[in-house]
Amino acid sequence: MLRTRLFRPGLLHAGALAPFLVLLFLVGLSPALAAELPPFPFFDTPEGLQSAYREGEREIPYEAHYFMQGDTPVLVEGRIFRDKFNLAGSGRKYSATEFHRNYQNAIEALGGKRISTSQYTREVVAKAGGRQALEQHLFGAVAIPDYRHESYLLTAPGREYWIEVSTGAIPLHGYVVVLERKAMEQSLGFLDAAQMKQALDRDGRVALHVNFDTDKATLRADAQPVIAEVAKLLEDDPALRLSIEGHTDNTGGAEHNLQLSTARARAVLGALVGLGVDPARLQSRGFGQDKPVADNGTEEGRAQNRRVELVRL
Repeated sequence: MLRTRLFRPGLLHAGALAPFLVLLFLVGLSPALAAELPPFPFFDTPEGLQSAYREGEREIPYEAHYFMQGDTPVLVEGRIFRDKFNLAGSGRKYSATEFHRNYQNAIEALGGKRISTSQYTREVVAKAGGRQALEQHLFGAVAIPDYRHESYLLTAPGREYWIEVSTGAIPLHGYVVVLERKAMEQSLGFLDAAQMKQALDRDGRVALHVNFDTDKATLRADAQPVIAEVAKLLEDDPALRLSIEGHTDNTGGAEHNLQLSTARARAVLGALVGLGVDPARLQSRGFGQDKPVADNGTEEGRAQNRRVELVRL
């Protein structure tokens, strides 16, 4: 048996509860979910099982994990809890079916819904750039057709949780990954126009860490202050011309990363033109994963490699 962690929602009298339930019906949330979720990561250890991880190994403050949305692996970033259990150990033994069903029932009781419709076939794995790239961000069972992966989405006002339950053999193991989606708190520093100019005068280039949607060339709202400082840099120096150059880490295929970095550089150029910068002063290009400035073997290194550089022309 799998239990969600105990919680005690606040009390509502009958008169206040009626309109609240109408609102829940309209937005499609269950009363239990909207009132209060159990503490993250929601689930106690299944009855009779023991975690394969030591204390402190199960939570990762910020990482990315692939979840199956329909028949497509989607890379989602945020706070991660992961756990692993030996289902055929000396304690309470579980079949893969029972393990999955326990988590499915618990997730649905919280208002979550299954979003996956496929397993990791060769065609599906290819969508994520191949198994090696995929498994850099996969904390459950490995990505092969014989291993079962189920993804769920749990939402509440202002919150979004992605859950993957997977099983693999041999021996039979069960895995659960719970991710609270959120943007990373930027720790690389913010350069203003004056600091950008100093770097350009000194080195001829400056690296910016501009936030985009995961695996897309869509600028996030928190990227706008950086773009505004670049526009100010160009306004303060009318003779300055820049090449906007996109770079990625090595997650995914090389061709995909080249296309992504090119599109992101163009997105920055387009945003600057939208702020009134003369397009004749700008050009853009992408280099993909070919010019790392840090170790791609760590999340900190990959974060530094995902960058946009301004290069003086």
